[in-house]
Amino acid sequence: MSNVDEITPPASDIPLQLSENAAKRISFLMEQEDEGDGMVRVSVSGGGCAGFQYGFAFDHTLNDDDIIIERDGAKVVIDSLSISFLQGSMIDYVEDMIGASFAVTNPNATSSCSCGSSFAV
Repeated sequence: MSNVDEITPPASDIPLQLSENAAKRISFLMEQEDEGDGMVRVSVSGGGCAGFQYGFAFDHTLNDDDIIIERDGAKVVIDSLSISFLQGSMIDYVEDMIGASFAVTNPNATSSCSCGSSFAV
């Protein structure tokens, strides 16, 4: 673990976007779960019905290769391996008649499962 300086890069250099709805939901969940100054770690791992799956978890640790995305006080942290799969993506929070969830619009995915939690490249 190391101290990572938080630098806000120019918008064109940000590898991943966080929607306003996602930022609001992250802030709400952090408050509800009493996570204080924590972050949400977004990761990509092998698995799911399409080959790779997204993971979301609370975290308080920054690693040397982590990238921090911040919007409206909500922080998302992503490791360098996962960001290679997520480059150019948008994380949103959507609510519809069948439920509510975080949704990743990933331009690198060649296909995804019907539930949207896994993808192929």
